[in-house]
Amino acid sequence: MIERHVLFYVLPDKTKEFETFFQSQYKPAMSSMPGFVKVELLRRQGTIDQYMMVIGFESAEAAAGWRNSDLHKSLSPSLKALYTESKLDVFDVIV
Repeated sequence: MIERHVLFYVLPDKTKEFETFFQSQYKPAMSSMPGFVKVELLRRQGTIDQYMMVIGFESAEAAAGWRNSDLHKSLSPSLKALYTESKLDVFDVIV
C-alpha cells in the first residue's frame, strides 16, 4: 500500500467550500476507483487554512489510475480554485 500526503494552503475565505467540496465530490469520486483504500482530510491545529489530505491506494499504479482518470481531471479545476499551494509526499506503508 502507498500513502500520498498532500498539504494544501487553502484560501482563508474558501475553507468551508474546500471542506464541502472534499466531502461531497472529491472523496466519493476517489472512493469509486479501483485500488482505493482510504482518504482523510485533516486540518492543522492552530490554523484555519492548512489541510492535509491523506490518501491510500493499494499500489502506485492504482494511485496513478486515479490521478490520470477523467473523473480526477474534471474535478481538479474546482479543487485548484480553492488553494494557493500544495506539497506532496508519497510513502510506502510498511506496517
